[in-house]
Amino acid sequence: MNLSDRLSIPAPVMTRTIGDELVLLHLESGTYFGLDPVGTRIWQLMADGRTLEEVCQAMTEAYEVSREEVERDVLALAESLRERCLIAVA
Repeated sequence: MNLSDRLSIPAPVMTRTIGDELVLLHLESGTYFGLDPVGTRIWQLMADGRTLEEVCQAMTEAYEVSREEVERDVLALAESLRERCLIAVA
């Protein structure tokens, strides 16, 4: 996975907001995953069809954190979600 990738959400993935967290559920596999507010924002940006580069740019502008840290965290989250079939590379 690299920063030029765009991600898509597979049809069997449902989301629900509970408090300040977003819960992801893959209906076919039963895979469940929770995102904190920062992870939720990353998810929203990915769901909007942005590349991972664009996601990193938006997160760097929104939070006081280094670009390197944002890239590391965004790529790690995207890979974790992909491994669980909660997103796919478009």
